[in-house]
Amino acid sequence: MLFRSGLIGLLSSLSLVSKVVLVVLLGFSIVSWALILYKWRFFRDQETADQRFLRVFEKMDDPIEAFRKIDRHRNSAVASVYGEVARCYHVIGNGAVSGRRIPPAAEEVDKTPPQHYLERVLGHAIQEQIGRNERYLPFLATTGNITPFIGLLGTVLGIIDAFREIGIQGTASIGAVAPGVAEALVATAAGLFAAIPAVIAYNYFLGRCADRRRVWSGLASIG
Repeated sequence: MLFRSGLIGLLSSLSLVSKVVLVVLLGFSIVSWALILYKWRFFRDQETADQRFLRVFEKMDDPIEAFRKIDRHRNSAVASVYGEVARCYHVIGNGAVSGRRIPPAAEEVDKTPPQHYLERVLGHAIQEQIGRNERYLPFLATTGNITPFIGLLGTVLGIIDAFREIGIQGTASIGAVAPGVAEALVATAAGLFAAIPAVIAYNYFLGRCADRRRVWSGLASIG
């Protein structure tokens, strides 16, 4: 009778503990899917903005002009790093940005910042971008690690409750055992449903972060 009632009937027949477990797993699943969509869009927009900034930068003969228009490329990680380094020179003469000479400004003349200071600023800007790329990934890792155990906990508690009911009824027929076991296994299925997409997304985004990290490492070594 339980299996004929369908999924809604199965869920409505769950015990309070199983329902609480399912609500917790549903919360993890909703948040993880929201983060998956957010990170996918984040990397897509960032790569598009980087390409747009690099195309614009290559067309400019004067790095000062690129620095002045840096606010137009707020989504670009490359533009953000470039802007941090360019601010060290404060757009003045006797400096070089990205290997190009910056003509002296009429009202500002100063020394080129020390090399160790530039390296520190560049390293800080790169670490900030790496942190942005890796933001929220720990939650996906946590979801992939603990939701199967939460589902298993719900299953164990459901089986315990099923055996308790069998003891009360005094019968161990398949008709008495199967419904309770089926209810208990719903929690395990829900835990896997929440964990599998989170693990796949975490590994995918971690690979994207590793690719970006290699790019930044190369940029730091050049800088």
